[in-house]
Amino acid sequence: MKNSLNKSQIERFSRQLVLKNIGPKGQKKILSSKVLVVGVGGLGCPAAESLVRAGIGTIGLIDNDIVNLSNIHRQSLFNSQDITKLKVNVAAKKLKEINPLTKIETYKSRLSEKNIESIIKNYEIIIDGSDNFKTKFLINDFCIKFKKKLITGAISKFDGHIFSFNFEDKKTASLKDFYQEKEISDDILNCEFDGVIGTTASIIGTILANESLKMMMKIGQNLKNQILIVDLLNLNFRKVKFKKK
Repeated sequence: MKNSLNKSQIERFSRQLVLKNIGPKGQKKILSSKVLVVGVGGLGCPAAESLVRAGIGTIGLIDNDIVNLSNIHRQSLFNSQDITKLKVNVAAKKLKEINPLTKIETYKSRLSEKNIESIIKNYEIIIDGSDNFKTKFLINDFCIKFKKKLITGAISKFDGHIFSFNFEDKKTASLKDFYQEKEISDDILNCEFDGVIGTTASIIGTILANESLKMMMKIGQNLKNQILIVDLLNLNFRKVKFKKK
């Protein structure tokens, strides 16, 4: 990467360049970073959009689903004309329109034990917007194995949960240290089962992006060995500590 930002970059990112915690040094770090977003849904859409607007250098999108009508109220990159189209294709097109300089890589598949290693090894930060614990635990385990940074989110009703893990640090607890049940139900992640308001997805997804930006620039406080629990119905935000087993 060039040592200095060009005129177009300075104008595009001018409002965040003036922030003392970011500046040219932080912006160049954003421009050189690579993030993978797992699940282009309620969490993945606002997370990906926020990162692309911030100037992320490379973003990967993995999802094998198509857009349906029930997605529109909470998945911000889609509209009624996108129904039946592959989510990753629609999202990539719209993100490219927002910021043509971001490199966008798409994976039209479901993350699995067969493909996860070949995919996540290319990214420094993983944002997990999946909606089932099998996938979440799979991502958790491989991020530990490859010492990746992982931002995990979950939503239901008016509530959101956010985790931030840096597995380069051996003292970092993992998702399995919080969810200690051997068999945990996916019902608590299922919007179809419990419902969710669209604003919850937008807010929690944006926080996931914000946490990843902080992590890549090494600024602010993180959620090491903590979960951020957000109750938007009553406007309560609280952190709960948990320990590495």
